[in-house]
Amino acid sequence: MSDRHTAIQSIVDSHRTERGALLSILEAVQRTSDHNYLSKEELVLVAKALQVPLSTVYSVATFYAFFNLKPQGEHVITVCRGTACHTRGSKPLLLQVLKQLDLQLDEDGTATTDDVRFSVHTVACFGQCAMAPVIAIDSVIHSRVTEQKLTQMLQLLLEGKEVS
Repeated sequence: MSDRHTAIQSIVDSHRTERGALLSILEAVQRTSDHNYLSKEELVLVAKALQVPLSTVYSVATFYAFFNLKPQGEHVITVCRGTACHTRGSKPLLLQVLKQLDLQLDEDGTATTDDVRFSVHTVACFGQCAMAPVIAIDSVIHSRVTEQKLTQMLQLLLEGKEVS
């Protein structure tokens, strides 16, 4: 039995009796995986450990936007595309991020660099409309972002520094 198999079995065992156990299990498996995602192998292991059909596990993993089925970058940049952010310039910010990281969004509205250092996502709304445009970098929300401010933040990340 592989280390990952053992880890997943332990996660399943610790959550098995909880109400809504599958959500907690998938969340824990994703959080403990390399690159914050659920691989096909991990979904199969969860289904087997819970003795439920793989389709059940897959349907939960694909229903909730929180779960990732593709490897995520070390740094995750999320651009709000809600109405307030859009009217205050989030589209040019999104295009700037993609250009600076040499990425194109896929059919899911996400992109990850080949070296898995950066992932870019869009969301419909952060609920921070009064602070638009809003971007989250590694789950920290930055408000009233300008192209200049964004360039500075991305440069810090590219240099391996923290964004405050």
